[in-house]
Amino acid sequence: MAERLASLAMPLAAALVGAFMLFGKRDYFAAFTRGASEGLHTAVKLLPTMVALMVAVAILNASGAVDLLSEVLTLPAERLGVPSELLPLLVTRPFSGSASTAAYSTLLSEVGADSFVGMCASVIFGSSDTVVYVISVYFSSVGIRRTRWAFPCAFAVMLFCIFFSCFLCRLWFF
Repeated sequence: MAERLASLAMPLAAALVGAFMLFGKRDYFAAFTRGASEGLHTAVKLLPTMVALMVAVAILNASGAVDLLSEVLTLPAERLGVPSELLPLLVTRPFSGSASTAAYSTLLSEVGADSFVGMCASVIFGSSDTVVYVISVYFSSVGIRRTRWAFPCAFAVMLFCIFFSCFLCRLWFF
């Protein structure tokens, strides 16, 4: 019964919104189309930023810079309590959601989801975001060119997230 009711929830919500738009006292459909048009203009405005980010991530992955950076950061990461197996995820996470998802998936298949490294990766993946992508897309959508303290603050929060995630996994699970 509950499954049948749940399967009807979205069609029912869409029908209610449609009826509200058609029979409401204001012209809600015109407001909807105006909002959709503004969204399309925003998407077109963001296209150059998106293309630049995608090209940069492709170059980063193809150049082997992720592997090189991971090797360079292995010793400092281990000394700070961050497993070196996490480094490919940590290097790609700020730039690309798809690249970090691939690194995360590869990591879990290698070390297992129930291992310390797998749990740290899961907590980090769930509690962090693609910093460069988010800041550049959001700021360019409203025309801000100078980000001033946004990048340093976002990276500081990301670093805190990494260390705190490893600390919490060590505290709670191991």
